[in-house]
Amino acid sequence: MMRNLLMAACCLLFALQANAADVVGKWRTIDDETGQPKSIVEIYQKGGKYYGRVVDLLMKPDDTVCGKCPGARQGKKIVGMDVITGMVKNGDVYEGGEILDPNKGKIYDCKLWVEDGQLKVRGYLGFFYRTQTWQRVN
Repeated sequence: MMRNLLMAACCLLFALQANAADVVGKWRTIDDETGQPKSIVEIYQKGGKYYGRVVDLLMKPDDTVCGKCPGARQGKKIVGMDVITGMVKNGDVYEGGEILDPNKGKIYDCKLWVEDGQLKVRGYLGFFYRTQTWQRVN
């Protein structure tokens, strides 16, 4: 009985740790300049790849459109827009996709990973990169 209880507790702990490292879920983005919460992005899996969709804007009205976005995203509402596309899980890192900065209308290569319960989001342009820390929303 005690052995079964201990085994169940170990399995639960392992499952919680595995889930904590998963990027799927809602994340609060933080504005680089003000340090204030900026938006909520929901990361989801589809067809073996990972995507991030803006589900709420915290500093602007939800009907704000992307005036500087390239291509088909030009003039579309930011809420509902996929800003992270085509990420593939490679161990504990998600890479191979892109991230859009709707404010600048620029697209960057992207890498994601979970560190200390927070999501690290790195956008690359050649050798230059910037890393943001996003907070999980419960």
